[in-house]
Amino acid sequence: MINIPKNKNLILFDGVCNLCNSSVQYVIKYDKNNLFLFTALQSDTGKEIIKKFNIDTSKTDSVLLYSPEKGIDYKSTAALIIALKLGFPRNLMGVFFIVPTFIRNWVYDFIAKNRYKWYGKQEACMIPTPELKSKFLD
Repeated sequence: MINIPKNKNLILFDGVCNLCNSSVQYVIKYDKNNLFLFTALQSDTGKEIIKKFNIDTSKTDSVLLYSPEKGIDYKSTAALIIALKLGFPRNLMGVFFIVPTFIRNWVYDFIAKNRYKWYGKQEACMIPTPELKSKFLD
C-alpha cells in the first residue's frame, strides 16, 4: 500500500541516473515547504506504484510524480508541477504549460533517452545521508 501523507507529493526517479540524482538534490535544496518525498523507480515503493498505475517503463522511465489526491503525473507535466511547487523563481517554469504536451514530452523524451550518455550512470541507487533519510521511501 502506498502510504504517504496527504500534503506530500512523492517523486519517483531513476535511482541510477546521474541527471535524476542531481535533480533530486536540487528539489531537496529548494523544497522550503517540505512538500516532497522521494523514491527510486527501482525501489519496492516505486515498483508498487508502477504496477498500481500500469505504467509501461519502456515508455516512461524517468520522473513520475505521485500525489494521494491526484494520482500520477508523467514526464514534462510532472517536472513542471514540481517546479511550480518550489516557489519563485523556479515556479516561472509553469509558463511552459502553454506548450502542447506532445511537444513538451518530445523534448523531455529526447533528454531522457540521452541522459545516461550525457550525464552518466551509477552502479547502484543513491543512498541518502542520515539527515535526508526521512525524505526517502524504500
